Amino acid sequence: MQLAVTAADDTKAAQAQALAEQLSLPFLGVAQEKSIEDFPFVLCRGDSLQLCATGRKAPGPVKVDFVTGAAAHRRRYGGGKGQQIAKATGIRSGFYPQILDATAGLGRDAFVLASLGSEVRMLERNPVVYALLEDGVQRLRAAAQCDPELAPIAGRLILEPRVTSAAAWLRGQGGETIPVIYLDPMFPSRDKSAKVKKEMVAFHEIVGSDEDADALLTPALEACYYRAVVKRPRLAPDLDSAKPSLRFEGKSGRFDVYTKHGVPG
Repeated sequence: MQLAVTAADDTKAAQAQALAEQLSLPFLGVAQEKSIEDFPFVLCRGDSLQLCATGRKAPGPVKVDFVTGAAAHRRRYGGGKGQQIAKATGIRSGFYPQILDATAGLGRDAFVLASLGSEVRMLERNPVVYALLEDGVQRLRAAAQCDPELAPIAGRLILEPRVTSAAAWLRGQGGETIPVIYLDPMFPSRDKSAKVKKEMVAFHEIVGSDEDADALLTPALEACYYRAVVKRPRLAPDLDSAKPSLRFEGKSGRFDVYTKHGVPG
């Protein structure tokens, strides 16, 4: 997969070049994605960091946005503690467990959990996705300085300060040190016609599927105290062929819950 870094304008060129060096990627300078032919994808450093497909018919970019758009809408109108993700992780009035999102991706579920009141620590092993996530967290913190609603959420959303493999990180923890561990590994699509939002094609191409996802469950169960929660497509097999204690199913996905100790009532 060929990927390069561009700058949206001259004012962002130094930042973009530094990012290219950090990720060991080519730097193309200030360039328009639609005019690039040698690389199928670029990371564009503008006011936000965006993963863009190139070419004339390229779909829109992918970025991490915790402040506006879908994240803001779900924060305001998403159903609060009645959401399945809240039930699966054990969040309820008076109980807001610390949660480790060991496969953070674009951070959407982590932001929801932080919005519901839990402190959420995020791990991400893909350096490109980590860069997008880090940029989103920085912009969230900047916006939170003048938004009293965002400020406490930003304070609860913590990104591990380096690119980190979840399996290795979990194995380095002592037994039952993390209240709740949340896993959402990338699942390979068995149907090539499966609907994927056009703008997410670049993300899926860069990240691929987590072929080693089964190896996450055992260290997660060893490191958690209350439970490990696994997000899966509705018809996907159980992670590591391990039957969960309970499930919360939706139209297209489900949450498998592996309990160790009961959460406070």
